[in-house]
Amino acid sequence: MTDKLIKRILFVLVLLATAAVLPLHATVSSTDVAALRPTPQEKRATELITRIIENYHYKHMHLDDALSADIVERYLETLDANRSYFLAEDITSFSIYQDKLDDALLYADLDPAFDIFKVFRVRVDGRVKYATGLLDQDFDFTIDEDYVYDRSKTPWATDQAELDEIWRKRVKNDVLTLHMAGQNKEEIADTLRKRYEQLATRIHQMDADDVYQLFINSYAASLEPHTAYFSPRTAENFEISMSLSLEGIGAVLQSDNDFTVVRSVVPGGPADESGQLHTDDRIIGIGQGADGPVVDVVGWRLDDVVDLIRGPKGSIVRLQILTKGTGVDGPSELIQLTRNKIKLEEQAAKKSIKEIPAGNTVTRIGVISIPAFYMDFTARSRGDKDYRSTTRDVRILIAELTRDAIDGIIIDLRGNGGGSLAEATELTGLFIESGPIVQVKDSSGHIEIDEDPDPTISYAGPLAVLVDRNSASASEIFAAAIQDYYRGIVIGEPTFGKGTVQNLYDLDQFDQSNEVGLGRLKATVAQFFRINGDSTQHRGVVPDIVFPTATEAADQGERGLHNALPWDRIQPVQFTAQRAPVDRFAVARKRHEDRIKNDPGFAYLLEETKTYQDALSKTSVSLLEAKRRADREASEAQQLQRENQFRIARGLPPVSDNAKGSEDEDDDAEPPFDVLLNETAYILQDLIYKPSEPTPVQPTTTVVKQLGTSTLPSQRVDSEPPP
Repeated sequence: MTDKLIKRILFVLVLLATAAVLPLHATVSSTDVAALRPTPQEKRATELITRIIENYHYKHMHLDDALSADIVERYLETLDANRSYFLAEDITSFSIYQDKLDDALLYADLDPAFDIFKVFRVRVDGRVKYATGLLDQDFDFTIDEDYVYDRSKTPWATDQAELDEIWRKRVKNDVLTLHMAGQNKEEIADTLRKRYEQLATRIHQMDADDVYQLFINSYAASLEPHTAYFSPRTAENFEISMSLSLEGIGAVLQSDNDFTVVRSVVPGGPADESGQLHTDDRIIGIGQGADGPVVDVVGWRLDDVVDLIRGPKGSIVRLQILTKGTGVDGPSELIQLTRNKIKLEEQAAKKSIKEIPAGNTVTRIGVISIPAFYMDFTARSRGDKDYRSTTRDVRILIAELTRDAIDGIIIDLRGNGGGSLAEATELTGLFIESGPIVQVKDSSGHIEIDEDPDPTISYAGPLAVLVDRNSASASEIFAAAIQDYYRGIVIGEPTFGKGTVQNLYDLDQFDQSNEVGLGRLKATVAQFFRINGDSTQHRGVVPDIVFPTATEAADQGERGLHNALPWDRIQPVQFTAQRAPVDRFAVARKRHEDRIKNDPGFAYLLEETKTYQDALSKTSVSLLEAKRRADREASEAQQLQRENQFRIARGLPPVSDNAKGSEDEDDDAEPPFDVLLNETAYILQDLIYKPSEPTPVQPTTTVVKQLGTSTLPSQRVDSEPPP
């Protein structure tokens, strides 16, 4: 008898033993068992998913015992990321699956995943019952004790008493937070009772498709972060989200423990245009209309939160948020947005001009901001000669800027998460004569080289590319090519580091006999490489001049994701270097460093970055009300002081509170001041003038004049669906 056959027999015995293990943890009613069991469609989907991954995934990972253990860990982390429900004895009992889930997946046996979820659901019910029972008591906020709100790295609770103590402090913290927000005892009890009961409700509302998607995505996450499964319902919602007539606020959201977090703000949408909602803000309440009650959404399912935010064009939605950098105990803000049609063509390239004093003259720097790499595939496929695309729009903007007698151009790719690979290639071609742009290596090892399709050049003058930690995928291909060709200088922060390619497989195409639908699989099938042979994966593109705001870059982007593919290298390809003044980069870097030493704009950004990092590094909060209030007041005072120092440096009057400062930004009807773009213009100016031609070193926050902007609308085409 072979070892493999023995292992299969043991696996069957483990499955038979599961029925005996589960009652030790909880009693599950027959109704629950009937409602929560895998469907034939999910078993068929599992067969297809494992086959596609085995044959086409770039990583070539086989289902074995090591992967099985990782899947178990990922699944438990997905269910109970904060270690607030399961007990250590639960985790011990689940260890029987450590080297068995690989066989379960190969045989499309999903019972282990559903059995674990049933235990989790009972644990949630128990915690909710305990938490609501505490709401009738009075808490003493004069006791000096702390609540550890981030338990993701702590050991699992060893017994019921330890878990009760964790939840006692959690409830006490929630009560104190609402108490400090001005709610009375009755309001607090009502808010929290609804919040906790919603935790149980959303778990009970999860059907077989939801449980299956959680489990199969734990398998996908064990491979690498960009492989994912979309159930038929999730896939349908994605199609809706990509519709040009979607009505909402224009924000991409994700769940993080009990919070709904803003992953990104869609350029051109209501949230973006309002300037009130930003990446990493957390939404904790939603109100309809100008005066409707604000519903607490802490602990809600993401789908339910999105349903509340969506609404008809012209209607008002109010969001209660904890802003980026504000701790879980911090004060919330209430913002108001007017829903509108999120037309993706509004996310277009746009231009502006910055005028910088240079001795007795003025340097005119053109700025082209590109939020995404888009192409109207529909218009192109039907033969429309005037279809819109990033490259076509930028070519027009370059011609307009050239007529305006600019001295140099900045391509602003901050926040650009990518899009069409073809557009990244063609856009690079506007700045070089010809040659390779990017190499793509597929799962079989075959390497394809994408080249500039157009031998003409639209712009041959001084060029800078501005990037940040959220510049990803196609943005990194463009920035890397400009850097490798020595065509221009790259400035900003190390980019995201997403150097992989995903295909979206419609599982129904492999089994058309299934009327219910099997969903879709997004799988990583290839990797990008620069023309110098380096991958853009993991490391991203490191700018020639790195801004000091990049201090937290090690934890950002691909570098901070579990199981991300590592950096790699292949053979470089032949290409002809261009004529950027690389020999003057060191001089420009020195002038940049001298300029920002005492610059209030950069000082403000660095303090904001530090505050945010400090908030992220905290894992606990005091339950002593006096200390909590003192910490909050000190934080607000420091924030106000930073903002006023920045305002005074810009020639604006100081304000007496933080909210007033944000309102006054519109006093002069000018665009919000952009410290990083402003400094990028200075750096480009330093490269335009030779070292023998001195240019004044001036404060970056006071002397740049921005002229009017121009926008060309186009359709955005994403390379992959959002999570």
